[in-house]
Amino acid sequence: MIRESFQPMKQAKLDRRAFIRLSGILGIGLAACPISAPLAEAVKFDNQLYKVAKSAIGMGTFVSITVLDPSKDHAEEAIAQAFQEIERLSKLLSRHDNETPLSRLNEFQTLKDAPAELLFLVKKSLQYHQVSHGFFDITVKPVLDVLAQSPMDHGDVSLPKETVARLLEIVDSRLVSLDGSAIAFKRDGMGITLDGIAKGFIVDKAIDKLMQYGIQHALLNAGGDIRTIGYKGNNRPWKIAIEDPLKKKNYPDTIAITNGSIATSGNYELFFDREKISHHIVNPKTGLSPVIYSSVSVTAPTAMQADALSTTLFLLDPTRGIRLINALPSCESLIITRNQYKIKSNGWERIRIS
Repeated sequence: MIRESFQPMKQAKLDRRAFIRLSGILGIGLAACPISAPLAEAVKFDNQLYKVAKSAIGMGTFVSITVLDPSKDHAEEAIAQAFQEIERLSKLLSRHDNETPLSRLNEFQTLKDAPAELLFLVKKSLQYHQVSHGFFDITVKPVLDVLAQSPMDHGDVSLPKETVARLLEIVDSRLVSLDGSAIAFKRDGMGITLDGIAKGFIVDKAIDKLMQYGIQHALLNAGGDIRTIGYKGNNRPWKIAIEDPLKKKNYPDTIAITNGSIATSGNYELFFDREKISHHIVNPKTGLSPVIYSSVSVTAPTAMQADALSTTLFLLDPTRGIRLINALPSCESLIITRNQYKIKSNGWERIRIS
């Protein structure tokens, strides 16, 4: 059920032209990869504000931060602190680094004195598990691990029914035990992945850092998990283009956001077969990837909410998914099916740019 895996920051060299060509900084659903040192750009935006933008590779994807502030130096300092926060949290929450608390939990099946951030995300994940009637489930990691080991060259990577049945015996968030600051699994072989919620959480925390520095206008894009505060300039909202699932730059829609977030889940992000039938979003009830949609975009007040909800909707049928979003305050969604049919929530038209 996980959206997109992320990894801690690592230093690498990447020239600006190559970075922009690869990232499409304001697109949604960017490809995952390791990290580079931030690339910076600062220009006088108008008579009062500097526009300062820095980009790097973190959480397994491209991360860009754009800030508008009267002081160029102040903006750069705030952005540096935001990138440090991203790195700090990635080292706590990544499942790809054997030294993180999350990896130790998965290895030893129990973790005492878990960091507050890890505890918070596990608790939130269990809440989303209840709200989604079990479809949002962080314990699908064993299924993802087996799929990731399947060679794509063989075409169909669907798992044998016996293998799926065995794996599903340890896929159930109700088997995760919380006791104070301790986390434990109730069955051997379990594992959790926070990829469907942690990236949004980290984006929110990085934005919090910016606001602690007094930043009033900013956009942070972490591979399609986007959070904005304030305006783009001259009281204009930030404009966000929804990624084309077919990667042909035929963007299905453009929306305007101020003080909000958007996240997109798509079968094009990480897949295990050439037809994108088996991908990184897994139904915890069947062990299979949903085949109805190409992408699901959700707007919400926070990036963590948008992140978790976009994953959840990808796993629900259209009727249940739209009903869920319509019942949530300040949330909207755009669903694109595999045949490119668009399904919109009740208020989507109010935020789109015609």
